[in-house]
Amino acid sequence: MNRYGTEGPRGRRGTTALLALTLAGGLLLTGCGGGDDASNGAKDTAADSRGGSAPVPAPDRPRGAGEQRYDGGTGGAGGTGEGEKNGDSREIAPDPDHLSIFALDVDTASYGYARRTLAEGRLPDPATVRPEEFVNSFRQDYDRPDGDGFSVTVDGARTDDEDWSLVRVGLATRPAQRQSERPPAALTFVIDISGSMGEPGRLDLAQEALGAMTDRLRDDDSVAIVTFSDEAETVLPMTRLGDHRHRVHDAIDGLEPTDSTNLGAGVETGYETAVEGRREGVTNRVVLVSDALANTGDTDADTILERVATERREHGITLFGVGVGSDYGDALMERLADRGDGHTTYVSTPEDAREVFCEQLPRHIELTARDAKAQVAFDPETVAEFRLVGYDDRQVADEDFRDDRVDGGEVGPGHTVTALYAVRTRPGADGHLATATVRWLDPMSRIPHEESGDVESDALHDSVWESGRGLRITATAAYFADALRSPGGDGGTLPGAPGLSALSERADGLADRAEDEDVRELAEAIEEADRLA
Repeated sequence: MNRYGTEGPRGRRGTTALLALTLAGGLLLTGCGGGDDASNGAKDTAADSRGGSAPVPAPDRPRGAGEQRYDGGTGGAGGTGEGEKNGDSREIAPDPDHLSIFALDVDTASYGYARRTLAEGRLPDPATVRPEEFVNSFRQDYDRPDGDGFSVTVDGARTDDEDWSLVRVGLATRPAQRQSERPPAALTFVIDISGSMGEPGRLDLAQEALGAMTDRLRDDDSVAIVTFSDEAETVLPMTRLGDHRHRVHDAIDGLEPTDSTNLGAGVETGYETAVEGRREGVTNRVVLVSDALANTGDTDADTILERVATERREHGITLFGVGVGSDYGDALMERLADRGDGHTTYVSTPEDAREVFCEQLPRHIELTARDAKAQVAFDPETVAEFRLVGYDDRQVADEDFRDDRVDGGEVGPGHTVTALYAVRTRPGADGHLATATVRWLDPMSRIPHEESGDVESDALHDSVWESGRGLRITATAAYFADALRSPGGDGGTLPGAPGLSALSERADGLADRAEDEDVRELAEAIEEADRLA
């Protein structure tokens, strides 16, 4: 059966460009750094786009009764197979269809927490390893669009396993604006001051970074501070900086750890404070800083977010989660951010904290797209089976791709999102491989837009390890995450998985050639995992 119809991907076969589904995070306030755009951020990349274009037809159709869909094994809203039972995306469906849909995600907390755990001499819990967050922790070189839309780029390369390739899909948004050109920001910081935050590298880290950020924000930016332990309190109402920076510094310096962790009360009070202090024409965000070890009050993410549903939906206030601590409630923080239309990251060093508060946070304030989803249609004449690497909690049902009531991801300027697929091509198959489409809503008008890109089988590099720098880094990060999720931390289930020892050698050579500190840190993390495995 031809899933595409007469107007499907074969009518758009000519483009062999990279499908740069590289999404963007948002340009928050470029406060701490003073850089002109997001080019310094860990997830910056570029791709070409015809942003703002009218919707573009793309292959899509609801499944028939009893028809099976392969969606990475989690089931999403319609998957089948053993993968549904454990949330693991690594099982190959025996009879896959050729459509994959997921909500965009630019989180990186999983990779940061894994590095922290390895540095302490422990392998991370496999349940905390999310491959897409490893992949999206590194800069890519996708071209960026000029407008507010996305570019779509796809490339790939053969693995050492016969007929298996890694196919990379990237989405990119336009570059972030200069600091002087961005909208004013109103930030409500919800800061955990429970007893566990007294551990070095938690509250002290946040205080140092928040102080540095305050000195670099613009005079027309505003800051509010809410704290929570067993109860929540607004210690600083929304305050326009101007000549009042000393009030923000005094509030930050006065924070001290105490009592238990009522995270639900903190989030609820934070949203109330944000609504009370919101200004027209200003970008409003709630920033949660916590180890997410909730032990008092509501401890379920869905229950917590339901209490602030009106503020989130009516005022469009999204949540940016910053995780800290060697003991960290990863699952709760990730679900809060996903369900709260936001993003998560993790910090463990002063350098991490300054990067987050002075670079990443400014890029997550302004939005260029709401409810963004990606759809990748693989050609059944060339593709025998495939699987999406990661995105276990971000799967979307086939019929919901163009249902704009279904949540997607929120992204802003200056970021990219990368998705990686393991793809088995049919022996001797040649021609069109896949079409990728991104759909998003304009943040203000809610008008939907789409953009698409294609890739041909002959565009695949002969070897992953001889492909371009960006694809090699993506593959290395994905193989690393795959190994950490496997028993014993080695082996891995991705096609062509080299094992940690061989991967460590590959990563070390890549770091030498790339001369990139982020890639060097990746190589060191893999070396440590190999030692511990």
